Amino acid sequence: MIKQTAEQEASRKKTVLITGSSRGIGRAAALKFAQEGGCRIVINASRSVDELKQTEEDLLHFPNTEVLMSPGDVSDEAYIKALFLKIEEAFGGLDILINNAGIDYFGLLQDMTVTDWDRIMGVNVRGVFLCTKYAIPLMLKRHSGSIVNISSVWGTKGGSCEAAYSASKGAVIAFTKAMAQELSPSRIRVNVLAFGAIDTAMNDRLTEDEKLELNDEIPLGRMGTPVEAAELIYGTAVRHPYLTGQVITLDGGWT
Repeated sequence: MIKQTAEQEASRKKTVLITGSSRGIGRAAALKFAQEGGCRIVINASRSVDELKQTEEDLLHFPNTEVLMSPGDVSDEAYIKALFLKIEEAFGGLDILINNAGIDYFGLLQDMTVTDWDRIMGVNVRGVFLCTKYAIPLMLKRHSGSIVNISSVWGTKGGSCEAAYSASKGAVIAFTKAMAQELSPSRIRVNVLAFGAIDTAMNDRLTEDEKLELNDEIPLGRMGTPVEAAELIYGTAVRHPYLTGQVITLDGGWT
């Protein structure tokens, strides 16, 4: 009977929610899950809805892939509560949560408004809290789950002119470690990925000269790609059942 249950579990389509998946790392992660096949993928974005629709279209080209598109702000509890009800109604539960949605602010702290600070913390920290809070009951029903939180090297070392972003990503790391302790007895794994410079739209504020200078600082001589980030997200979420509570860095040797 145990063997049969294990076989049934292995054959069942996995349901994964990826926040902030209209572009960049989130989009690449959604495509990675689709490429691996047999997934139900929930995609989310708050602003880039047209890009989110394009991601949905691209995902549906993969066989045996189901997609639920949900535009909305992850810092809004009413939205998140409704989203998880939709996930339960459509797919019966949730196996994997990728807390990827995040925003940045670049500038001197003295010039930052309280509204700016609250917005960074709302999306980057409150969003992770809310998605995790509402994911737990769905994972408990399945007696397993995997949560991967996306952080940054600035969450461990801090970045000049990025105090709020650094603080938010440091909070995500601490939150991950605490939740791994809390959820391990329920067979729910929680890990965090601290990315270095990944070549996404978040770095568009850099000039070409600044990008070249940044590449010179990185031992491997370049920024990482969203595809490389997605590979690590997928592997952490799916391939390592004994891995939990870990901070995994992907930065080309930068830190």
